[in-house]
Amino acid sequence: LQLVESGGGFTQAGGSRRLACVASGGDLDYYAIGWFRQAPGKEREGVSCISSNGRPREYADSARGRSYVSRDYAKNTVYLQMDDLKPEATATYYCAASQLYQAACTLEPWYDDWGRGTQVTVSS
Repeated sequence: LQLVESGGGFTQAGGSRRLACVASGGDLDYYAIGWFRQAPGKEREGVSCISSNGRPREYADSARGRSYVSRDYAKNTVYLQMDDLKPEATATYYCAASQLYQAACTLEPWYDDWGRGTQVTVSS
């Protein structure tokens, strides 16, 4: 399974970005998808995840209320909508896939397949 993220870029504080994770070489219907981020000098942290059937969805405290994860089965794609972005959200964002956790998903980095990331920069 190959994952490619897109949608990163420069945004002012308070703005929005919609990240996409497109899969090839496999059917995302059978995978949970997690979104993670890593800022320079910091550990990778979970942002959000969605199970294979769309429920449940999980959010880190930093993302809850400002982010929404969804999936488009026809496009084999998972999205992360991020609103009211803050400068501390600046990081490289990765999506990851897991068949093992497809029923529940997890914000822990226990995923098998990872994309290369897309950079999100939020200016103050």
